[in-house]
Amino acid sequence: MTGTDGPVMDRAQIDAALRLALAESGLTSSTADVPVGAVVLDAGGVVIGAGHNEREATGDPTAHAEILALRAASRDLGAWRLSGCTLAVTLEPCTMCAGAIVQARVARLVYGARDPKAGAVGSLWDVVRDRRLNHRPEVIPPDLVSTDVVEQCGAVLTEFFSRRRFR
Repeated sequence: MTGTDGPVMDRAQIDAALRLALAESGLTSSTADVPVGAVVLDAGGVVIGAGHNEREATGDPTAHAEILALRAASRDLGAWRLSGCTLAVTLEPCTMCAGAIVQARVARLVYGARDPKAGAVGSLWDVVRDRRLNHRPEVIPPDLVSTDVVEQCGAVLTEFFSRRRFR
């Protein structure tokens, strides 16, 4: 089973979803939390869940943007299956988040920046496309996103890490 059970997204919709995730990344409450944002859109394109990293702020190792957005969307729908939904996130998901995306049966994953050190959607691992799993979401990588949006996703992270280095 693949995750292509949602409507096709055009470039404008993909960019709009990532811009919403970028706005969410700016809500990171702790200056120690990496500014990553995520939103879950239902099949009609309505935001039903959002999250930003809160690991440092809450002391919760699972408080990644994707996990919090998936939890919020599940609460909104009253179900753990997010079939037909799209998750847009500013940074390539890690192995934990990639596993949660598969488990939640998300139809589509859009991400704006690759993570060569911990990415689990093609950079280091490819959890979401592993044929041994029973669900594989459609993946829209940065190559299929407008350059300006990809650059914004990367710039937020570059700025955060450059500030940390100069402390």
